[in-house]
Amino acid sequence: MKNTKKYTRNYFMPPCACLDWAKKEYINKSPIWCSVDLRDGNQALVVPMALEEKLEFFKFLVKIGFKEIEIGFPAASETEYEFCRELIEKKLIPDDVTIQVLTQSREHIIKKTFEALKGAKNAVFHLYNSTSLAQREQVFKKSKEEIIDIAVDGAKLFLKYAEEFDGNFTFEYSPESFTGTEPEFALEICNEVLKVWEPSQEKKVIINLPVTVELSLPHVYACQIEYMCKNLYKREHVIVSLHPHNDRGCGVADTELGLLAGADRVEGTLFGNGERTGNADIVTLALNMYTHGVDPKLDFGNMPEVVAMYEKMTGMKVGERQPYGGALVYAAFSGSHQDAIAKGMKWREEKNAPYWTVPYLPIDPKDVGRQYDSDVIRINSQSGKGGIGFLLQKKFGVDLPPKFRETVSYTIKGISDKHHQELTPDEIYGAFTENFVNVEKNVKFKEVHFVPGDEYEARLTIVQNNRERIISGKGNGRLDAVSDALRRCMGIAFTICSYSEHALNTGSKSKAISYVEIADKNGVVTWGAGIHSDIITSSVKGLISALNLSGIFKS
Repeated sequence: MKNTKKYTRNYFMPPCACLDWAKKEYINKSPIWCSVDLRDGNQALVVPMALEEKLEFFKFLVKIGFKEIEIGFPAASETEYEFCRELIEKKLIPDDVTIQVLTQSREHIIKKTFEALKGAKNAVFHLYNSTSLAQREQVFKKSKEEIIDIAVDGAKLFLKYAEEFDGNFTFEYSPESFTGTEPEFALEICNEVLKVWEPSQEKKVIINLPVTVELSLPHVYACQIEYMCKNLYKREHVIVSLHPHNDRGCGVADTELGLLAGADRVEGTLFGNGERTGNADIVTLALNMYTHGVDPKLDFGNMPEVVAMYEKMTGMKVGERQPYGGALVYAAFSGSHQDAIAKGMKWREEKNAPYWTVPYLPIDPKDVGRQYDSDVIRINSQSGKGGIGFLLQKKFGVDLPPKFRETVSYTIKGISDKHHQELTPDEIYGAFTENFVNVEKNVKFKEVHFVPGDEYEARLTIVQNNRERIISGKGNGRLDAVSDALRRCMGIAFTICSYSEHALNTGSKSKAISYVEIADKNGVVTWGAGIHSDIITSSVKGLISALNLSGIFKS
């Protein structure tokens, strides 16, 4: 990069050390959440939401659990005004939900904003004006004193019109571009506004300290917030609010450190929608708390529904790697990751573990409405035996022996590699059954009958080269007797190395699956499987499958 010298650090550290936030380990309680999806988020859309879309989205935000929702800038346009009136007149605002509106420090705008809120039971009136050095010098060309006058005049007008309109009003003030404002000046202007409003225990005031543009590392913002929290007028009656944007990709980090620094409230959007690179993502913030055992007081238990609603309302897509909501964020393609996840899941079940500590999964996907078999273990050419075995077991009840699992995984990965694509669970199961189960390519098994005695005698009906044969043999057990018949009557040599079986499901129509490992006269090992409603028949089919796959019948 050639032009680094044209840039400088255009933020300001507090005049004193403010590092108490660094001593805290984690956020131990949920903040007050305020959704700004319908204002900040909506104004950033290529095609802003229509009235009906706004109403639908508002209802959904209420359903998730938001108790404060910024609905717009009623004095800015007729659509914004109508939306506000629609919510109030049709009584769509629950009693425990507060709507928030934004206004500049101009009397006619403030008056129209109060008119728009007529009849609302609870409302936050949000006043703002820009305070940063860059805005003062370049945009407004005003002194600090003149900028303070704008804020104070607006604060006084709030009091004036609050007396003329009924309602439970909470006042909020934002020094816009706070992060580019000298902390001493930001404190001065906020305190001047607070002295006009005189917050009390019964009438608290919100001071919102926005990261209008990210200019620094997150720890600088934390120091700025701590400085404000320690020095605000009547801090005990002030709700300190955060509104971070994401220009440096640190919106979530800014918010989390700001909460550690003493903030009480967060304004943000679902999946971080907003101007430029967006706002702080409330989904990520809330679920980050959840992974530490803190109830975020928002319900993201059906993440697919949240994603679908967001995409419908905004016309945008949730990225596949977006934390918690992305289509691939719980997916493990890597063989080592799949193996660790599968073993972690099994360990958790065996130990009945009270806490979620599964490797590679910071959150249980089921807690946000995702499924293990379709979301966690995803199979492609990079996958391993652990993931393929886990998927076959969880989805289809096929619990492969460890050695057989390795054989199956090579086949599945080969198919994925050949077609250069991910395989679905059904495709994986289909490939497993096609390549290993009830294989009849050389010898076909028809039926078997056993005659009990000192030894079992097996009478086996098979078809080879379109010719049906009945062969017989004896052994200590049923499968041993079948093996003896095949060796003696077909002139082949093999050894059964291992055998196991289990039920595939329960009920009257349950089936059994058998796994058979054989070795030929040279010690070459082959696996086969058999599935049938009768356990003995499934074991014979498994043995015949292994023999067909080994090529012994050809020699």
